[in-house]
Amino acid sequence: MIQTGLERLLAKPDIIKNRSVALIANQTSVTADMKYSWDELNRLGIRVRRLFSPEHGLFGTEQDQVPAPTVSGICSEVVSLYGGSCDSLVPLDSHLSDVNCVLFDIQDIGARYYTYISTMVMFMKALQGKDIEFIVLDRPNPVGGVIVEGPVLKKGYESFVGSLPVPVRHGLTPGELAMLAHDYFGLDTNLKVIEMNGWRREMVYDDTGLPWVPPSPNIPSLNTAFVYPGICLLEGTNISEGRGTTTPFEAVGAPGINPARAADELNALGMPGVYFRPIYMRPTFNKYCGETIGAVFIHVTERRLFRSFLAGVAVVLRMSEMMEDFRFTTGAYEFNEIHPAFDLLTGSSGIREMILGRKDLEWIASSWEKEQKVFAGIMEEFLLYREH
Repeated sequence: MIQTGLERLLAKPDIIKNRSVALIANQTSVTADMKYSWDELNRLGIRVRRLFSPEHGLFGTEQDQVPAPTVSGICSEVVSLYGGSCDSLVPLDSHLSDVNCVLFDIQDIGARYYTYISTMVMFMKALQGKDIEFIVLDRPNPVGGVIVEGPVLKKGYESFVGSLPVPVRHGLTPGELAMLAHDYFGLDTNLKVIEMNGWRREMVYDDTGLPWVPPSPNIPSLNTAFVYPGICLLEGTNISEGRGTTTPFEAVGAPGINPARAADELNALGMPGVYFRPIYMRPTFNKYCGETIGAVFIHVTERRLFRSFLAGVAVVLRMSEMMEDFRFTTGAYEFNEIHPAFDLLTGSSGIREMILGRKDLEWIASSWEKEQKVFAGIMEEFLLYREH
């Protein structure tokens, strides 16, 4: 079993003893024996003055894009950093006036648009020029630290689902992303990363020996985490990403989809490490609530070969051709009203325009190959774990 940054801090807590501590956390902030970080810090005599919770709330009770409420009955005051407006995404000065150390301990998912990293980056920016140390308690990238996939976020497309110029599947840990953000934005923030012991880049979460805690309501399993970096793209379309089913992001479909045809066409693309099985599904909330719709189930057969972003683009491309009323959604998405949601997720308008222009999958995939190779070189500067 590896040691997370939290475990290492709890083993040697002197660096925060007699300090006024705040903690950014959620239900994933646990020890290897499933004890919450705030309880363990309190047990060691370290007073956590304030808990900050990200999207979905302290215990992951809220669905996506739903304001997260405060929680009572915890050892500290709880402040939501996802309260339903842009203003509520960052701490107030009054939240920081009585602390001199902020800990970040949340399990990321390894995809650029997962919002916990944006919360981390925005909090780091809020600490600029303040005499407050920001300590990242590092945790694994659950889908591994080797594969880098997808386009890099372009200037002008920054949002709460894209705060750093990294590929969609970035291959970095929260600590490494914090170092990248510190350098990229030139932050005047006192940053420290407490590294893991024993984590290697080729590891996926199952290899770590750590217990899996669902990081948000629609990422129930590690299988979901592997498909998410690609299938989340469906949030920017009228294809259901499976929210409202028991297997979100693994079961995807829409009215008018012929499951057998969709599965056959997707399997014919020959993408490695994945098999598409024809199904029907009936979401209980979100898109097509109560309707029985044609769909496919995404089986990841070999995690180290599977390219999730490529699979997500393939699903949108093929299903858009089968639907009579396919459309990319418009309107506000994660506090941004300037660009369509799909463009915010992919990082530019390029892939959407290629799909509308009926370019084939190989053509579309070639558009991000150079970017991911360039980034793979850039990321070397920020790697904390270099065994691979």
